[in-house]
Amino acid sequence: MSSEINCDEEMGENGDNFDNCYWPPVYPTGNHTVLYNVPIVQPNQPPIPRRSTPKWDSEHVRMPCSSMSQYPLKKVRTRENIGRYKVLVIFLAFLQSDGTSDVVSRWDLIKTALQPPIKSSRELETAILSYNSKYTKSWSFRGLHKLFDECDEEDAEAFFDRLLPKIMDLALQLPQLIPGSIPLLKQGRNHSISLSQQQIACLLANAFLCTFPRRNTQKWESEYGNYPDINFNRLFGYTDERCMEKIKCICHYFRRVLNKMPTGVVTFSRRCVIREAMPRWDICDAPFRGIRVDVRTGGTIEEDGKGLLQVDFANKFVGGGVLATGCVQEEIRFVICPELLIARLFTEALDKTEALHVIGPEQFSEYSGYAGSFLWKGNFADDTPRDECGRRKCYIVAIDALHFAEQAQQYQARLMIRELNKAYVGFLPPERSKPISAVASGNWGCGAFNGDAKLKSLLQIMVCTLTRRNLVYFTFGDSNLKASIDELFNFLVEHQLTVQNIYRCLCEFSRKKLPGHTLYDYIYEKFRESQRSSRSPRNSPRTSRSPRNSESEDLAPSLVDCLDDYYVRENPNKRKPSPVVVSIQPKIADFFKKL
Repeated sequence: MSSEINCDEEMGENGDNFDNCYWPPVYPTGNHTVLYNVPIVQPNQPPIPRRSTPKWDSEHVRMPCSSMSQYPLKKVRTRENIGRYKVLVIFLAFLQSDGTSDVVSRWDLIKTALQPPIKSSRELETAILSYNSKYTKSWSFRGLHKLFDECDEEDAEAFFDRLLPKIMDLALQLPQLIPGSIPLLKQGRNHSISLSQQQIACLLANAFLCTFPRRNTQKWESEYGNYPDINFNRLFGYTDERCMEKIKCICHYFRRVLNKMPTGVVTFSRRCVIREAMPRWDICDAPFRGIRVDVRTGGTIEEDGKGLLQVDFANKFVGGGVLATGCVQEEIRFVICPELLIARLFTEALDKTEALHVIGPEQFSEYSGYAGSFLWKGNFADDTPRDECGRRKCYIVAIDALHFAEQAQQYQARLMIRELNKAYVGFLPPERSKPISAVASGNWGCGAFNGDAKLKSLLQIMVCTLTRRNLVYFTFGDSNLKASIDELFNFLVEHQLTVQNIYRCLCEFSRKKLPGHTLYDYIYEKFRESQRSSRSPRNSPRTSRSPRNSESEDLAPSLVDCLDDYYVRENPNKRKPSPVVVSIQPKIADFFKKL
């Protein structure tokens, strides 16, 4: 039945949810890259960076401090009226006239450019463009200029005199803090990366100063065309108020970590499940009575979902428009918890059956508003406890929903299967024998993506039922939606329905092309009618349908199995295999023990 999740039996010993979640350990394996030494010897100090062989190839992040990161001399442009840049011009001219090299180390350019004093946003622009001269005419810093032109003189001086020199110094510590290689989390691979918060801060300082090579174009044919952007130049170009507020969040983050460097760690895990290991939703007999659903109109996922598996309504490029004008659920989460931003450095676009899990990010900023009304409200002191590995007990899963040009599209069976499978990958427990937390979610893929909240809530309930996770669902103030979901879930439990019952009902609804707003009414009518028929003395009792029923029963119009059509379309030259009931895959679960 629908009920509150945070009742006594759901609580840990300290009256919270943190003890109800399994926190996978951190240790280096073939599937888990750890960029610091383990075990951590001094918990009150940042972990010691782990040394490994630096690599410059398509499997790893191309680091700006690599000896292979070169810059062509002929493209260098500098401002002659700034003293230290005259030195840079003379240095480069000497190399060019010597004739021994046509290129120089890009890291040398960066080190020369990022030396204080830099007294204004325009001098900062000049410094950044000195090692990104190819983009002198295309990059804009209007947003950055507007922010500092309009802020108090005292605040501007504090940034350029005190904070910016520390950011530049932190960025230049990159060779010492990341003395090895960072693997790319590529499509089709299960892999994890654990970094210290200090290492993440260093990488973000480099992103803020736009030092990462080969990451400044989004053309699909480019090396990183299927990755999010990471350098902050796009954010600096927008003059929207929401972008100004996002820059404030980032600056506050640097102010916090440079005042006192946090000593924890964060783990990023790409999770991929092959299609053959996906559930057969049409024959899944998991009953809805096996879980609880708590629907809430108030609260937020990040604040009221502490200790739970928190859903990030993600873009397939994680972070979405966070470094542009985007400012909805995912983008807001990324700027109030800036450590999430570093996932954009190494995470390729999520594919159909992939998700990104993040354990340990810390929240640094308080905020108010949403989209155009978003405002940075000040400091946030995150008191979330840490696990044994030093990570905040904050568990986030990024799953990307489909974007529908027309709302009616989402009721197509193959697209509902896609959303079910995507949520399944995200909610799949890492180990079957370990305690699992509830899911904290909401209107996933609704709003700008045109998803129907009633359908998306039902799909998530189906996935939670299969993965045996309770669900805390936030409607963000929509009391009518809360009432609808509560009524539907109570109906599913009272009528002893299973996932396959509702899946087949959804397929029938899709086949009949009924209006989306009638979905819940259709479910009520179908199963009330079924119940009346089963109680009629003229009808003999019917047993639940077996996967091996006769052909005539397979063709019964009340048991439409659109998965058959889906399989044939995807595999036109193959015979459809005999159905096998798939719940939580032991092999998949066992695999994630190693991550």
